[in-house]
Amino acid sequence: MTLIAILAFAFAALAALLGAVNLGAMRTPPFRQASAGTQVSVLVPARNEEGNIAACVESALASEGVEVEVVVMDDGSTDRTAEIVGALAARDPRVRLETAPPLPQGWTGKVHACQRLADAARGTHLLFVDADVRLAPRAAASLATYQEERGLGLVSAVPRQVMKGWGELLTVPMINFLMLGYLPVPMMRTRPDRGLGAACGQTMLFSREAYDAIGGHASIRHLLHDGIQLARRLRDHGRMTDVVLGSELATCRMYETFDQAWAGFIKNAHEGMASWGQLPVWTVLLGFGHVLPPLLVLLALAGLAPMAPALGALALSLGIRAAITRATGENWWTVPLHPATVAVGLAIQWASLLKLGRGSGAGWKGRVYPAQ
Repeated sequence: MTLIAILAFAFAALAALLGAVNLGAMRTPPFRQASAGTQVSVLVPARNEEGNIAACVESALASEGVEVEVVVMDDGSTDRTAEIVGALAARDPRVRLETAPPLPQGWTGKVHACQRLADAARGTHLLFVDADVRLAPRAAASLATYQEERGLGLVSAVPRQVMKGWGELLTVPMINFLMLGYLPVPMMRTRPDRGLGAACGQTMLFSREAYDAIGGHASIRHLLHDGIQLARRLRDHGRMTDVVLGSELATCRMYETFDQAWAGFIKNAHEGMASWGQLPVWTVLLGFGHVLPPLLVLLALAGLAPMAPALGALALSLGIRAAITRATGENWWTVPLHPATVAVGLAIQWASLLKLGRGSGAGWKGRVYPAQ
């Protein structure tokens, strides 16, 4: 038990150290007026989003410091999504409603909708956002000027995740935790390795030229996780990518129930860590560093484990979670729930891996595709 406690302390210390470095390196881009001739196309794939789409479009129309257009691709919605966007377009010429053609063979739905959006866009920059994202007025200009100043192919931001229920709190916090706790941000910004490519699909801004150069979403037509995959494609083509703090640039409430969150995260887990080559390693890193510490403290109180490394591991694990929570503006319940959240995150990954192994599929908004 002593060895296990020491390992838990070591893995928690690793996450705390890397997280501290990342938090020191990652910033929100400052607001600057975009250069003359810059136009940001805000592109929204939408399938049955009548509860979200008006607020999403209106937040984009409130953008400051850059010319914008807002293009919504209605992809087979059976609710009032198209009607709502049509009414907004009638009031503001910057809004356009497009209708996705039938899904071609070999494509996944959201990726197909995003490619059709890019085809319809007129801007110098393509800002893909999900329908549940609300952009801040400074977001489009800040991301566009940041991209231009650094010559990036892609800059992505993780919006402030709005979490109100237990189901969200036990799942959604893993996005920022993995990004800030384990992605080596200084290396990402200085090395071109494809493995360092990362992005949050909720908010991704491409230069038009870089997007077209890699073949856009068509180059990953059979995949689901466009954030990771397009970032890696860009790096394969010599284009750098970056991730910035996005809590002041956008907000997003992804899910409202545990079932929604589980289904949403499991659908593209196999394009992240849910592979036989990666998941056992992640299970050790996350399990020892963040799931075991509170259990070890309980064992230490019973005299079955050494108290010092157990307490140290728990303090480091909760400490880095608290620092990430503060930087990202997330709900403070993410801190005491952190061990359970990591355990649920690992369960989702393992469930995805085993499900894929049985030949099951994944989908988007009611469309189901066979596993690739």
